[in-house]
Amino acid sequence: MPYIKKNPNNNQSVNLFFEDLGSGQPVILIHGWPVSHEMWEYQVAAIVNSGYRCIAYDRRGFGQSDKPWSGYDYDTLAADLNDVIEALDLSNVILVGFSMGGGEVARYLGKYGSSKVEKAVFVSSVVPLLLQTEDHEEGVPLEVFDGIIANVQNDRPAFLTDFGKQFFSEGVLNKPVSHEIQQWMHQLAVVGSPKATVDCVRSFSETDFRTDLSTITIPVMIVHGDDDKVVPHKATGELAASLLPNAEYYVIEGAPHGLFVTHKTELNHLLINFLKKT
Repeated sequence: MPYIKKNPNNNQSVNLFFEDLGSGQPVILIHGWPVSHEMWEYQVAAIVNSGYRCIAYDRRGFGQSDKPWSGYDYDTLAADLNDVIEALDLSNVILVGFSMGGGEVARYLGKYGSSKVEKAVFVSSVVPLLLQTEDHEEGVPLEVFDGIIANVQNDRPAFLTDFGKQFFSEGVLNKPVSHEIQQWMHQLAVVGSPKATVDCVRSFSETDFRTDLSTITIPVMIVHGDDDKVVPHKATGELAASLLPNAEYYVIEGAPHGLFVTHKTELNHLLINFLKKT
């Protein structure tokens, strides 16, 4: 199986599972919480069929990657992304981050620069800040994330089932995805480390990426749904677009957080067009 092995300062080996498909300019896909790289199934096909090399990896703690007890802060997660780029000797990379994965994109660019990156894409992303603060009143209150952590610690499988409904904005009369899709997402999520699942809530909710965004000069595309009940677009995507005035910003009408499934045709069209722009 393909793994990238990294050795932190404590010499504990951490193996990051990845898939490397197609050929051409490399596109790295970074998944959201609390699933794995497999969420990108429909995007991988579109990217490879459009003539690109598609690399998707599992964040530490999730999917088939190792599940250490610590290291779920964004500095460490960005270092993991850097190790992927270095181990595969990549250049001219296009980074695509979904939800929590947008944080890795922003922090990587803030820490390591863009010498090896040509473009970046933020999809339903938590960037630049998800938490409500005095200078970010549009954000989500802290008690919401406290509740998520309490529910994960009390009954993680039950929480993940309920979260799947919110993920796709499912209601009594509104069923955007099939029961089988919900089961698939639940399966991807439930294999994650319980410790990673909890720690990442603090990371993606409380990390402020505004300084990271101020360093970005490469072309950027931001895509968000206006029915996102997990990461409200006015608190994140809209603000990110205002901080990156040259970014392409697209709001998909009626799209939930999990638009990579519900609006895969629209997302893939935007993504491939952006990849092809010179």
